[in-house]
Amino acid sequence: MKADIDNFLNYLVVEKGFSGNTREAYHNDLSQLADFAEKCLSNRNAQHLWDNFNRQDMLSYLLDLKERKYAVTTVVRKLAAAKSFFSFQVDENKVRQNPTENIESPKVGKPLPGAISVSQVKLLLEQPTKTSAPEAKRDRAMLELLYASGMRVSELINLDIEDLDCNEAQVRCFGKGRKERIVPIYPQAARAAGEYINEIRHRLLRDESEKALFLNRRGERLTRQGLWQILKEYARQAGLSDMVTPHTLRHSFATHMLNGGADLRSVQELLGHANISTTQIYTHLTSEHIRKAYDSAHPRAKSNPR
Repeated sequence: MKADIDNFLNYLVVEKGFSGNTREAYHNDLSQLADFAEKCLSNRNAQHLWDNFNRQDMLSYLLDLKERKYAVTTVVRKLAAAKSFFSFQVDENKVRQNPTENIESPKVGKPLPGAISVSQVKLLLEQPTKTSAPEAKRDRAMLELLYASGMRVSELINLDIEDLDCNEAQVRCFGKGRKERIVPIYPQAARAAGEYINEIRHRLLRDESEKALFLNRRGERLTRQGLWQILKEYARQAGLSDMVTPHTLRHSFATHMLNGGADLRSVQELLGHANISTTQIYTHLTSEHIRKAYDSAHPRAKSNPR
């Protein structure tokens, strides 16, 4: 069973261009499914478990997830992984029928992305300046870049030093499917990144061949989990612990850009969204800005008629 999963995961990376993070998520979900299948089919003496895993078994698995209080969004993701996996197994002639066929995903209300205010962003970005620790300049550069560019956390940690041009104030990043985009950054972010590169990065570096822009104390590329721990600590110091997630600065970037008058297409390009419908969710967060603009601009809204 593990070999079948590994074969499928290799297909996702090589043929479909999926990222390492997506591969890991699929691996975790399918490994959990495999564990359930082995218990479910242990008394059937089946030579090929996947081919004997039927629709009823799949429904039992989903019921098990529900009884274990998994969030609906998590169940939807795990079902999607199973659907992709079994579709691949059918194409490869490893199974005769797809046990997920005609099983509908639970309906999920699309949550609005969490954004914080401009003043709260300012407060968060100020936290690294309050310490003299060498890593603080690295941390300030990371936070400034996240807010300046709207990059995903995974895009930031995958940056190589050659991807950042402080003189031109722009960064090259690779989004989903390794799609490249060039994003401008504001001067303060470029300066913070330049200070980190010139003053701190070489002190963290252990191997001259390391290309990663952001390094941990071992001189290795900073991980997503490492960045999240750093961000959580600064959020705690700023009194924003309950409001900040790894993507908060990305969501805040999009919301503040739209509030500042940026058009939707430009924000779509900056965020690296393939479809503008993904970007449109941020328009729901700008209603207050639109209301103020309407009240200040429309001739019949400027004053209350008597």
